[in-house]
Amino acid sequence: MTRKEFLKVCGILGINMPLYSSCLSSNLTTNSDTDFSGKVIIIGAGSGGLSAGYLLKQLGIDFEILEASSNFGGRMKINNDFTDFPIPLGAEWIESSPTVFSKIINDASVQVDIDTISDSPDHKFVNSSWFNFFEEYIVPSISDRIVFDSVVNSINYSRNKIVIATKNRELIADKVIISVPLKILQNKDIAFIPELPKYKQEAINNAEIWDGFKAFFEFSDRFYDLGFEKILENSASGQRIYYDASYGQNSNKKIIGLFAVGHTVHNYTGLSDSQLKKIVLTELDVMFSNQATVNYIKHLSQDWNKEPFIQSGYLTDHADWRMVKKLGETINKKVYFAGGAYTDGEDWVSVHTAAKSAKRVIDEIKL
Repeated sequence: MTRKEFLKVCGILGINMPLYSSCLSSNLTTNSDTDFSGKVIIIGAGSGGLSAGYLLKQLGIDFEILEASSNFGGRMKINNDFTDFPIPLGAEWIESSPTVFSKIINDASVQVDIDTISDSPDHKFVNSSWFNFFEEYIVPSISDRIVFDSVVNSINYSRNKIVIATKNRELIADKVIISVPLKILQNKDIAFIPELPKYKQEAINNAEIWDGFKAFFEFSDRFYDLGFEKILENSASGQRIYYDASYGQNSNKKIIGLFAVGHTVHNYTGLSDSQLKKIVLTELDVMFSNQATVNYIKHLSQDWNKEPFIQSGYLTDHADWRMVKKLGETINKKVYFAGGAYTDGEDWVSVHTAAKSAKRVIDEIKL
């Protein structure tokens, strides 16, 4: 059963996804919840890595987060300069109930102040984003534990202690949590000593990882229906959608978003900025009776394949859940995996599933 099939069955049967209930609700805020007293190194400061560090902080467990780039967030990246609300260059929708915010925060004393709007079947942030949520509620308590520009070259877990090597130093840990994009492992950018088990290597190597691309175009007039969405392709090989990116925002701006994953990305990559503009405006002119070009103001784009420490979009929605489960399995109670691609196989790729995977990993470590 693929992710799409699983979610469809849940909807037909009226079954809530596990994260909606108790998967993130247990309290981890006291040292008495764990007997583990060693050090954990987390590799990657995306949603999975940040969530893992945050939960370790609540438990009082020593940890450090190594982030290859100069900022946290990974595919939650936003642009604050394009318009008067955050433009989500990556993760945009809340593929869950907004109650998931409190479950990620895992602290009943914290009141979440985030506006959302229904964008069936999901929800959208109002003048905010996933990045802003983590920036406000998760990162402040762990910011001193994040080391940026730390590219990990190798992980030696052959002995009792784990040795993590970067270009400039070696770190010693009792546990390591891998929370890098799956493409990084597929391209063998990190060497493992010993090599990962055969089943794990096969799961990594055989995983279909979609390319990812987004673009946003601003117009002087709204020539499209409020909240419109036009699906140009939705297949096992990719998706391509135009949508009202301003929908629900406290803004008068008229912005259309383009979301493309899988093989559809190649319609837009490798082009100059002017070529991209021409292609997108031509597609929109066909849809909207030549209203796009005459109302065009500006645009921006994000090609995730060109991000050196991400290199792709995300694991296909149509992956086999058994393969996904193997991606998330722990090795020798030393090497753990947390993130959108490293789950229990029930769901994957979204921000909330990355947070859920971090909860699962920390539950394993604390025992």
